[in-house]
Amino acid sequence: MSENMQSPVIAVDLGGTKIVTALIFENGDILDREHILTQASEGPEAVIKRMLGTIDLLLERQNMKASDLKGICVAAASPVDMKKGIVSTPPHLPGWYAVPLRDIVRDRYGIDTYLINDVKAAVLGEYRFGAGKGIDNLICITLGTGIGGGIITNGKLYFGEVGGAGEVGHMTIDANGPRCVCGNTGCWELFVSGTAMEREVVRHLSSGEASSLAEINRKNGIVTSVDITRAARNGDVLAIRVIAGSARYLGIGLVNLVNIFNPGMIIIGGGLSKIGDILMEPAIQVVKDKAFRVLSGAVQIVPSSLGDDAAVLGGAAFVWVGGRV
Repeated sequence: MSENMQSPVIAVDLGGTKIVTALIFENGDILDREHILTQASEGPEAVIKRMLGTIDLLLERQNMKASDLKGICVAAASPVDMKKGIVSTPPHLPGWYAVPLRDIVRDRYGIDTYLINDVKAAVLGEYRFGAGKGIDNLICITLGTGIGGGIITNGKLYFGEVGGAGEVGHMTIDANGPRCVCGNTGCWELFVSGTAMEREVVRHLSSGEASSLAEINRKNGIVTSVDITRAARNGDVLAIRVIAGSARYLGIGLVNLVNIFNPGMIIIGGGLSKIGDILMEPAIQVVKDKAFRVLSGAVQIVPSSLGDDAAVLGGAAFVWVGGRV
């Protein structure tokens, strides 16, 4: 690395399904990245070992030492106590309870290390590099295994008292709804996430409803959101109905966010957002129909422009500002 080149950052997006690790320069250029499966069921020790292995791999590939870095940020799919650097009972990382992840990484590499919620990192990434540039009241949600949220108000990332603000996937949509992995009932992500859609399809198939998805379920023992999306685009009635149901609940949750926060933009990312217009257009219509008109008229609801890189780019930005956004 030349002397006049700024020190890069390593940022890790630690999710319930995958771990993305990237080596990033301050202008947002990604020098190198690595994707691996989280294999969350193996527990925190195995996941952390795997995550640290990706950091080691990037350093080795680029012939760098940890001391060459500006710092490291881990963006975790979890409620995070940022003051203590602790990952606390994430719904989609089983067995994690008060894990001092920041200190584990810092002690391993001996450099400045930061811990942030993954969707807070994503909203920061979109604000600095993506669709949210210039929007000072901004919400980002990610639709995947669950639903996460990050909030920027008046140009500042909103953390809450201990850094846990933005757990929008666990706001109650139906108090009489099914029980969530978080322990609550009727959480938003029970009705909108990829997991929710897959569960709904299997429920209908088990009652004998006809669908092209029945053969996929029989053959693979699982139906994924990708399968559901493909079937819907091919005219499968069950797939279309399940996506329409999720779109309605997505819209209801967005109405709550619009009415509470009055954002100028809501950015929607995550794997489920790739379903596209058949999910998004009905949800946006619910916002137009049900949110306060002056508020719904002020908000743009748009897809992520950074895709899977939003959280690592935001995590890198968090290092460059010294965790003081």
